[in-house]
Amino acid sequence: MQRKIGAALLGIALTLFLAWTLAAFLFQFERFALIACIGAVALTGMLGVLARRNLRHGWMAFILCLATATLWWSSIPPQQDLAWAPDIARGVTAEFQGDTVIVHNIRDFIWEDENTATEQWKSETYSLNAITSVDLLTSVWSSPAIAHVLISFGFSDGRHLAFSAEIRREADEEFSSIGGFFKTFELVLIAAEERDIVKLRTNFRGEDVSLFPLRLKPEQARLLLVTYLERGNQLAAEPEFYNTITANCTTVIFRLARLVDPGLPFDWRVLASGYLPAYLFDLGAIDTTKPLDETLEDARITSRAVLLSPSDNYSTGIRR
Repeated sequence: MQRKIGAALLGIALTLFLAWTLAAFLFQFERFALIACIGAVALTGMLGVLARRNLRHGWMAFILCLATATLWWSSIPPQQDLAWAPDIARGVTAEFQGDTVIVHNIRDFIWEDENTATEQWKSETYSLNAITSVDLLTSVWSSPAIAHVLISFGFSDGRHLAFSAEIRREADEEFSSIGGFFKTFELVLIAAEERDIVKLRTNFRGEDVSLFPLRLKPEQARLLLVTYLERGNQLAAEPEFYNTITANCTTVIFRLARLVDPGLPFDWRVLASGYLPAYLFDLGAIDTTKPLDETLEDARITSRAVLLSPSDNYSTGIRR
């Protein structure tokens, strides 16, 4: 009986090992993926044959292969200098000078359509004491359960600076949510003008974008901006991989928010980012004077964003 249980457990372990190995090889060895996958299938088959002859030797061989795969996986480093797609070519960095911060690599693209833009990058100086608002924006394009999340800071002079944690894909790559589990993409923190990063979604991608003013104290807003900028400096110094679950646009925001409020509770809606506004509503972090359904409806900005003329101030227009 013990042998049957051991054999069944080893069979499950080999199946999982084969599935993971095949996926990892497919995303890591693009040119030689077929050869690598055939090798993985052959190796797993050999382990199965060995286990049928001698269960103990089969387990030992499996553990050795698992350790080898783990060492190989841990040796894959994130990259900093590749031929990145233009819109994520530069991550935000900052210089702190007392209460003033100089923000570098602010994206200010002028989009002609969702794939074509006049590229502009700039540096701007901001006062940490001049923050007047912090807004959370969600952008839904398919499933209502999944949204891209941005944070935008407003300043007393009318400027807004939006932040977005994004996949850093190469120029010839396309995003794959499955590939996001297998070290396919790096993580980048983008700072941008709203007329670039939000308008791209409302006017050219036709996404359902909503804007929620956050209820933060001035010192919390300041600390949140500082944590974003420090995170940008950290990624510029030490690149990291994007992960579909653990290091994406929402989990990055949640981790930064926890630096501002260490007692912030985790919730499943942090992962199902389309429901993040409901989580913030329950926390009282956004307006709760109306029922949730009305708050969600009032927050939608795409329909009025697309009606703004080129001469209109985009940030002002979407907040009317």
